[in-house]
Amino acid sequence: MAETTKTTLPKEVFNVEVKNHELLKLAYDSFLANSRQASATTLQRGEVRGGGKKPWKQKGTGRARFGSTRNPIWRGGGVVFGPRGNENYTKKLTKTSKRVAVRQALSLANEAKNILVKDVKTTGKTSEVVKFLADNKLDRKVLVVVSEKTPEIIRATNNIQQVLLVSATYLNVYHILNADHIVIAPSAIPVITDWLIAKEEA
Repeated sequence: MAETTKTTLPKEVFNVEVKNHELLKLAYDSFLANSRQASATTLQRGEVRGGGKKPWKQKGTGRARFGSTRNPIWRGGGVVFGPRGNENYTKKLTKTSKRVAVRQALSLANEAKNILVKDVKTTGKTSEVVKFLADNKLDRKVLVVVSEKTPEIIRATNNIQQVLLVSATYLNVYHILNADHIVIAPSAIPVITDWLIAKEEA
C-alpha cells in the first residue's frame, strides 16, 4: 500500500536509520512482559489436601520410607519452586529508549509503505469504517492512530476484529510491528512528533 497523503511525514520520526533491531526487540519484549499477569499458582507440600496418614509402616516392607503421599515426588503431591502468584515479570525501559524504539518501528513501517495518512470519517457507524477499509484495500490487521479518541470513532471500530484504535501518545512497538497497515489521522502527526521529539529535546 503506497503512502497516499498530502501531509509530509517528519523525517526525524518516520525516516530514522535502524542499524539493528536490538532496541526494537527489547521494547517488544518489555511490552509483553509488562502485560503479563502472575496468575499461575501452585500448592506447596503443606497446602495440598490429604496425605495425613503414613502410606505404609516405616520398616519391614522393603520399600522406601514415606511419611505422606503429598511428598513432591508423588503424583498429586506438592510442587517444588512452582509459581506462587506474586512473581514480577516487568521489564523496565527508559522513556528515551521507548521513544527511540517507536520512531524506529514507525520508520520500518514507512519504509515498507504500510502507513496511510488519512482521516477515518465516521458518525459512529461500523459500516462506515468497513467501507473505508474496503475502499483503501486495507485488510488483515489495521492500526488506526488518532490524536484523540472520540465516542464516534470508538463505537465505529469496537466491533471490527482486525482494527485496533489507539491515541497518538499511546503508540507502542508491539502494536506497530504487528500491524499490516497503519492509518494515521493528519491531526495525529504533530502530536506524535511533539511526543517523540519535542519532549525528548526539552
